[in-house]
Amino acid sequence: MVLVFTVAFFALTHEGLYDLDDLLYARYAHALTTGSYRPLPDPQHVFHDPLQERLLIFGPVAGFYQLLGVDIISTTLWPLLCTLGCSILIWALYRRREPVVAAGVMVLLGLHYFTLNLSTYLYPDNILMFWCLAGAAALLTGRRPQQVRPGAWGAGFAVLSFAALLCKETIAFYVPFYVGLLGLDAYRRRYGRFWVAALVTGGVLLGAYLLYYQYLTNDPLYRYHVIEQTNAYMSDGNYVQGHRGALLGRVTWEPLRFFVGTGVGIMLVLAAAAALSTRWKRAATASPADSTTDALFWVALAATTLGFYWWGSTSLREYNPISLQPRMMTPLLPPLAIAAGFGLRAFWQTGRGGWLMGGVLLLFAGWLRSAVSIPYGLLGVLFLGSSLLRQQLPLRYRPGTTGLAGLLLLGLAVALLIRPVHFMRKPTVSSHFAQNRILQAHLQAPHKGVVFVDEFLLRTHDFYYSFRVPPGLRFRSYLSRDSVRLLPGEKTWLLLNRSTLTNEELTRKLIRYSPDSVTMWFPQHKLVAQEGKVELYEVVR
Repeated sequence: MVLVFTVAFFALTHEGLYDLDDLLYARYAHALTTGSYRPLPDPQHVFHDPLQERLLIFGPVAGFYQLLGVDIISTTLWPLLCTLGCSILIWALYRRREPVVAAGVMVLLGLHYFTLNLSTYLYPDNILMFWCLAGAAALLTGRRPQQVRPGAWGAGFAVLSFAALLCKETIAFYVPFYVGLLGLDAYRRRYGRFWVAALVTGGVLLGAYLLYYQYLTNDPLYRYHVIEQTNAYMSDGNYVQGHRGALLGRVTWEPLRFFVGTGVGIMLVLAAAAALSTRWKRAATASPADSTTDALFWVALAATTLGFYWWGSTSLREYNPISLQPRMMTPLLPPLAIAAGFGLRAFWQTGRGGWLMGGVLLLFAGWLRSAVSIPYGLLGVLFLGSSLLRQQLPLRYRPGTTGLAGLLLLGLAVALLIRPVHFMRKPTVSSHFAQNRILQAHLQAPHKGVVFVDEFLLRTHDFYYSFRVPPGLRFRSYLSRDSVRLLPGEKTWLLLNRSTLTNEELTRKLIRYSPDSVTMWFPQHKLVAQEGKVELYEVVR
């Protein structure tokens, strides 16, 4: 169900390109297919783009371009596959050992709104999430006491972690946990073959990577220096330079408000339940079962990653916490969701603690007092009711039964589906596909002339032509209407995308005019074609 819904969400809510980042990744992918990609710094040291070094983001997209051509579906197929891959990995990891955990995590992670939303854009976050999850799963599996090939798993762990590094630098969120676990295993003299293989393989990969940059740039730490230069360039908007007064709130209570506001509070509550349950089981049992060890692994990884997100810095030169944006927390989601899955299983087994979990979820609902309160309220009532009415429930819904497992999973699914279903029913905010049909049908060679467009389409129009704009067409901003001169035989068109011109994300920072203003600037025009909210006019001059 989760996999089918993910594909349906991708198909029904796709809005095309979102911003500059996904356009740049697409351009790098196209450059790879044409052989024009050059992983070199700007000769004048004017422009340093950290996105250019994330080879595992746009490299696979280049392969899809070769197979399917350049369009928005082939551009975003890679993040979709990685999103589906996370659910498949979780199911493969726990379907036999812990089926309730597996199903619960697939629902919690796969139906989380921002997991679904980021599957529709060529951003690194869901791609990174897949490699982070795969690497952590390899670490867990390779360290099992009964593992017969620890060396192979250790090497695989290093390769998967390196793959995450080729996606985005925020794999660093996991480093404290990995280093701490290595130190603990070294102290206890355990899993030596695994760690030796991991360290040797990782050392070889990292050494080759540094030599690669030394060869290209004479700077083995080039990627690190590019990141620091980017931080310096964007310092006006960070917490140290631009928002110093907001720093105290950022490192204290604002992350909690952010997590609750994005719906992650459900995972936090269940993960806390898993931590308490795991602590009680370890205290009561001299030799904890594999399930307890697994739960402790994911709880610890989630806690250290959460701490890094809460108090870590994007720079080593100055303290600057990472921005509170949903797409920035994707490395946190897999361990937190799996820890939450174990919390769900603990409640399913014993029925204990539901009154506390339900009460906290209801408090979150009252705190937010927004549409996001609805899932918190529903789940709060579910856990509170299941706990308080435990003795009155029919036998098939008592703790440990398949009936209670089904009820809990159904409640989670219904609560989490509310937001994505709402967005699936909303009208488009970009009219990407309608605009693409207009461009393909009416603005192709051998037409020649000037096409006046909005600022967003001005910087993205080459994508609609597979980065090969017909030579006879020139795209210009509405604002340059008085400075453009026509050549003999050229026409003038006005492309009006009313969805773009009323998109709040764009009108706040890029577009400063309305559809009515645009039509007033071009009083002599006649309609050529219309697709939904996209209109093409020929301007009479």
